[in-house]
Amino acid sequence: MSQTSLHGKWTVSSSDEDEDLPLSGTATPKSHRPAESNRSSRRSPSPVPVPAPPEVKAERPRTPVSPLTVGSEARQSAARNQINPVKFEPSASLAGKRKKEASDGSSWALSDSDEDDVDVKRNRQSSPPKREPPNGETKKKQKVESERPPSPHGRLYYIDEPDDFFESSLPRLNDTYRFYLNKVTGLDRKYNSGALHIRDILSPLFGTLKESVQFNYCFDIPWMVQQFPPEFRHCPVLIVHGDKREAKARLLQQGQPFPHVRFCQAKLDIAFGTHHTKMMLLWYEEGFRVIILTSNLIRADWYQKTQGMWMSPLFPRLPEGSSSGSGESPTFFKRDLLEYLASYRAPELEDWIQRIKEHDLSETRVYLVASTPGRYVGADMERWGHLRLRKLLYEHTNPIPGEERWPVIGQFSSIGSMGMDKTKWLAGEFQRTLTTLGKSSLRPDPLMHLLYPSVEDVRTSLEGYPAGGSLPYSIQTAQKQIWLHSYFHRWKASRTGRSHAMPHIKTYMRVSPDFTQLAWFLVTSANLSKAAWGALEKNNTQVMVRSYELGVLYVPSAFNMKTFPVETNPFPASSSTSGFPVPFDLPPTSYSPKDQPWIWNIPYSQEPDTHGNVWVPS
Repeated sequence: MSQTSLHGKWTVSSSDEDEDLPLSGTATPKSHRPAESNRSSRRSPSPVPVPAPPEVKAERPRTPVSPLTVGSEARQSAARNQINPVKFEPSASLAGKRKKEASDGSSWALSDSDEDDVDVKRNRQSSPPKREPPNGETKKKQKVESERPPSPHGRLYYIDEPDDFFESSLPRLNDTYRFYLNKVTGLDRKYNSGALHIRDILSPLFGTLKESVQFNYCFDIPWMVQQFPPEFRHCPVLIVHGDKREAKARLLQQGQPFPHVRFCQAKLDIAFGTHHTKMMLLWYEEGFRVIILTSNLIRADWYQKTQGMWMSPLFPRLPEGSSSGSGESPTFFKRDLLEYLASYRAPELEDWIQRIKEHDLSETRVYLVASTPGRYVGADMERWGHLRLRKLLYEHTNPIPGEERWPVIGQFSSIGSMGMDKTKWLAGEFQRTLTTLGKSSLRPDPLMHLLYPSVEDVRTSLEGYPAGGSLPYSIQTAQKQIWLHSYFHRWKASRTGRSHAMPHIKTYMRVSPDFTQLAWFLVTSANLSKAAWGALEKNNTQVMVRSYELGVLYVPSAFNMKTFPVETNPFPASSSTSGFPVPFDLPPTSYSPKDQPWIWNIPYSQEPDTHGNVWVPS
């Protein structure tokens, strides 16, 4: 169907995924993999203020995606843009035709493909080299000088990290909160001091690894195996994933050369749910460790994106004969982790459940906030999703004088369908959770700041436009919720040196009016969507959650504090720092009238990105 707006005419595909399913019963999932924690709807869209598609005259040859290409349509589109980039031309006709046109020939059709990777050094090239012919065409090979390289770095997409990028000795870390950002290639060294790369995490610096479990959404198995040091490279690894049918077959094929890699498929019985949890369970000769993080197990996510993690202490083994309740923390982390693992109903995890029971997790000072697919009633409604977060905030935070002036901040990398207005879910349900502060009966309506990158943020990022492949907000969804965009704020992170490293991290928090104190902080895999957090049904007597998600909640009482002071200079890291390292700048910067939220499946060809390219989703 077509819809005309001030910004042109758009055609919405009839095959878009619909998050607004019936309130009860189990729907049949579609055969294709949904975009990462982001859903669209088939309802007739309303106009959204987005740039009009430019006139285009030439079609870009489609680049086939490798069998190892993983992720949402947005990520796959980003990969194709990186392999076969379209250079900026200062003329009126630029970026190549969209994938298809509507039947009447007068409107734009939305792409149905996508994916993402990354780049590093900034490079503006104004003269476009000649294109290579599409697959299947036989053409005389052109001279190398006139071929367009697939990236600013020639045939190789990534540049190698410098020798001192990875840790050779135990790094200086802030052990108070155990919240760390990922290293970002291309930053000044000080901004990676106290940050971690996956190679650091899996290195002998943190323990003598015997076996591990990797819970995640996207996997590149050969790359993952290479991140283990040689001495641990053949230790057993269990992959917990949510892939089905063709995607599952591709994943298993990736694992064939690695007999030490086994697989466990998470059950996804509700349509459009994903296994979005990102967690490592690491079993060492010295003990056991849990890492809850925001990065997929693909190189792109550990290269030039802002990501975060909670790394547990090294949990020692309990003495023989310890009682079943031994090794519990004041936050009941052990109980909640075991309950979450049990929710998979997977025989492959039974040995790990037993191992965890045999370890002492009492040093943990964070609360687990998880989502698992299902429809829950009664007391079970508060076990998962945002109602779980609401219960924890009710029981473990305290009312603050003037709390109505303490804004709520949500920061995420993907956005689902919120409904036709804010009362449908965001304000009517989710905001009530985020504004819960102790047992106060006061239900203030404080400001809510939502952080999501603008087009300009993506364009000027280290990766350029392909960074938007990890920000899969679609035009289909955006058109229906223009009201949401008034909440949006820019991604700015100068205090962590990451203003140009687009966020894949997800964080939520309550902050003081002067932005110097936190009432609580949450890092999680959960984006802004009902699928991730759950939605009430049947007159609020039932909650339905579609996806697996996992995060940790920091509350001051678990650290013997009244509030968390915000750290203004988190890098280089210091073990004596008492402030909390919020990953972006406070206060957040509102969108200007000219700013637009990044939408992955429309073209951007009016201005080049940091690599001299434009964005043409294919």
